[in-house]
Amino acid sequence: MKASIFQPVPYTPSEPVRLQWPMAGTDYDVEVGQRSFRQAIEQAVLAEEVGFDWVSVAEHHYGALFSLTPNPTVFAGALSQQVGRVKIALLGATLPLTNPVRVAEEYAILDTLTGGRLIAGFLRGTPNEFLTYGTNPEESREQYWEGTELVLKAWTEPQPFGWQGRHYQYRTISVWPRPVQQPHPPVFLSGNSIESGGWAGRHRIGMAISFATNAASAQLVAHYRQQAAEVGWEPGADEILYRGNICLAETDEEAQEAAQGIFGSSDGAGPAPSARAAEPGPVTSTTTPAGMTMTQHTLEFSRTLTSGGAARLLGVQFCGSPATVVEQLRRLRDEVGVGVVDFVFQRAAVSHERVLRSLELFGREVLPRMQEL
Repeated sequence: MKASIFQPVPYTPSEPVRLQWPMAGTDYDVEVGQRSFRQAIEQAVLAEEVGFDWVSVAEHHYGALFSLTPNPTVFAGALSQQVGRVKIALLGATLPLTNPVRVAEEYAILDTLTGGRLIAGFLRGTPNEFLTYGTNPEESREQYWEGTELVLKAWTEPQPFGWQGRHYQYRTISVWPRPVQQPHPPVFLSGNSIESGGWAGRHRIGMAISFATNAASAQLVAHYRQQAAEVGWEPGADEILYRGNICLAETDEEAQEAAQGIFGSSDGAGPAPSARAAEPGPVTSTTTPAGMTMTQHTLEFSRTLTSGGAARLLGVQFCGSPATVVEQLRRLRDEVGVGVVDFVFQRAAVSHERVLRSLELFGREVLPRMQEL
């Protein structure tokens, strides 16, 4: 199995701030923001040093403490100048919010800067973020799929071409620079819904699942593989990625105590994939309307969460001593078939120093055994 560290660049204030979406500019401290980026880069550099295979980044808007990367390609460009071996995974651009041709161009630049170490991910987006640029949720799934096809053609078509689709129209497209990896970098799509995972399988594209239980993930992967088989493709383990929170310590007791403080639970609970999927429909109380706190939003669909997950929404999927985490990874491989695990070490409630200690412990005690799985 391969190990990736997810770097959302959480905003890490010294004093508590009110968690809501969108976050107000009055709550932002520029020095805290700068420090958050410096710490994220330091963590990525250490992850490379201890043996991680990937560093990943993602797109999120308007704060909410979780992420300071509304344009992940900018941060990925900075990372590309600080790390020299790990692959940089953009997991990824939210296509319904973004010009797909621009995404194709920016990703091609990153593949050039990294010498062919880019992993390209495309996401549909979370419901609240459709408000960011006025995206119609009812059209977002079709935009996502059409945008993915457009990016792939922009990378592989050798001559300038036009595009007249339902959602995108361009008189001429010709991406320069071209990607270093041919025909294009490895691609992953969100697999958090049956529809998206099935589409990825039919189009021979990798799938990424986040924060789901093993049982839910196994169902999604089974459907993905079934759809891939219908077009004569058999995805390898490296085409299946899982993202989850980790709380690692020297002992199970220490890790569980830390998880209780950070996530409100240490039982591995997380939402059913449908709780996080951006289903078509108007922006209603099932999304996060402007001005609604995340707590209010969470309560709207807390019934879809398993016990313990409702306290902190996403839960903690890997928790314990190195031996315990290795066993959790073994079960994930055996029950789901995952080949790449994208670990979330950093949350706003976790100190930078704790993350560094956890990374060193992971590299020393977990990674060598994980690579043998």
